[in-house]
Amino acid sequence: MRVSEAAAAFTAHLSQVRRLSPATVRAYRSDLADLAAASGDPEIAEIDLEALRDWLWRATQRGDERSTLARRTAAVRSFFAWATETAAVAADPSLRLIAPKRGRTLPAVASADAMRVLLDEARDAALDGDPVRLRDSAILELLYGSGMRVSELCGLAVDDVDLERGTARVLGKGGKERVVPFGAPARDAIAAYLRKARPVLLARADRPGPALFRGARGGALGPRTVYELVARVLAPVIGAETVGPHALRHSAATHLLDGGADLRAVQEILGHASLGTTQIYTHVSAERLTATYRLAHPRA
Repeated sequence: MRVSEAAAAFTAHLSQVRRLSPATVRAYRSDLADLAAASGDPEIAEIDLEALRDWLWRATQRGDERSTLARRTAAVRSFFAWATETAAVAADPSLRLIAPKRGRTLPAVASADAMRVLLDEARDAALDGDPVRLRDSAILELLYGSGMRVSELCGLAVDDVDLERGTARVLGKGGKERVVPFGAPARDAIAAYLRKARPVLLARADRPGPALFRGARGGALGPRTVYELVARVLAPVIGAETVGPHALRHSAATHLLDGGADLRAVQEILGHASLGTTQIYTHVSAERLTATYRLAHPRA
């Protein structure tokens, strides 16, 4: 079996058996296609440790980032672990393959004051009753107020939101369900959207549906629309050319920790499988504290 053939069987296994996300499957498929092309697509048993090292070295020479190299290392390790289990190869050549250490990139965050101004402006813009502006205000409030992912927001149904309790039931990565809290401003914005805007948007749809947030034509809202909204309003605040909904999640997590929230509680709210993922926000808070100190203290 050639590498390309084995890779096709492996990625089908990832999708159909392990049920990994489509994005992860696409990434692994691309990585293994690159391995097949770089090595001349030999029989899978012909790939050894040196061939894998050479493949990663070539990626390094063309300027691939460490995060990409780390993902490729993970891809071939998972691939050859599967190949060993299915007896496609007698021994796993990736066991001694060393992944480059990932560089830790601190996420861009907006200040609490900047977020307050941004959200107030979105609320005031919606006072004219425009259904899209009402929707956008509710989206921004909910993303920042709950720290949920954009995919989780777009997957919300009307019944997933409990305005009385101020909670939303979301389906996170790996199909894991959790309940996230949100505050009074998000509750008020969602209530206004449900009362004044969603019926108007839904009337434009070819058929009704349970999705909480609707597009301008009435269909279920897609992630691209949310990305465009956040980029338009948040990029000038953060000062970055490219910024997406994850920046609101980063900002929410940082502000929770700045306000004294427990790290484990923030982990639960964000739906992180590992506490180590949440800990990056402690570094953000520490850097902000250090920057404030250096600006304010006479002996800094």
